[in-house]
Amino acid sequence: MALTIRLRQQGRKNHTVYRVVVMDSRARRDGKYIESVGWYNPLEALSERNLFILPDRIQHWVGLGAQMSENVAQLVRQSAPSIVREMTERTLAHKAKARAKRKARKSAAA
Repeated sequence: MALTIRLRQQGRKNHTVYRVVVMDSRARRDGKYIESVGWYNPLEALSERNLFILPDRIQHWVGLGAQMSENVAQLVRQSAPSIVREMTERTLAHKAKARAKRKARKSAAA
């Protein structure tokens, strides 16, 4: 099962509020979700009250392989930049390891 962390629409017409949820990638936008890890209210005037994210739960699900949608990644970048930084470092380390492996294989073949 492929997991995504994405926004789930709540509220009423012309006054939508979003929940940040972990759900199966094949589920509908407003379908069944596994866990709610925050909320986002774009209509709230004060920036302190329009976004709430649980960074420890986001970190947990990302560690289990969940992918964040683009919108959620932007919100997490605002709320908890350490998570995005760690994901970037992990990706760079993986690429460096693959590059070193290719280089070793190339030098062994020569």
